[in-house]
Amino acid sequence: MAATRVVCPHCHVINSLPLERLGDNPFCGGCHEPLFNGGTPELTDANFERHVGRSDIPVLVDFWAPWCGPCRSMAPAFAEAALALEPRVRLAKLNTDEAQATAGRLNIRSIPTMILFAGGREIARQSGAMPASQIERWVQAQLKTAA
Repeated sequence: MAATRVVCPHCHVINSLPLERLGDNPFCGGCHEPLFNGGTPELTDANFERHVGRSDIPVLVDFWAPWCGPCRSMAPAFAEAALALEPRVRLAKLNTDEAQATAGRLNIRSIPTMILFAGGREIARQSGAMPASQIERWVQAQLKTAA
């Protein structure tokens, strides 16, 4: 039984659980909140590396800003994709106005931009708004290519 590390979207504790239990609605060992609830946690400069680098499941990050019209219009589609892709993929958001160090380090030049991370490294990047079904297909294709 292989253990899988999953970072809690609520308290940021790293949880270790058997891979086959990901779909069993597991709860965080720290705060006892659900590890997967279809939400898109907000990442910051302070917690970005923890979520992306310490998670054994892929993490899709939406780099956005509140003033960006296409970002706001894509937000419901991103949330819908989170419901479809969890628990195989964690979807999270990073406000580039508030997390400028991370956005700069990752060379974010336009928003919305989505970056798919696996094993702590970037495996794919896509700029521009997409509907939920296209986000899902894009993620699945990138994970197949990276495997």
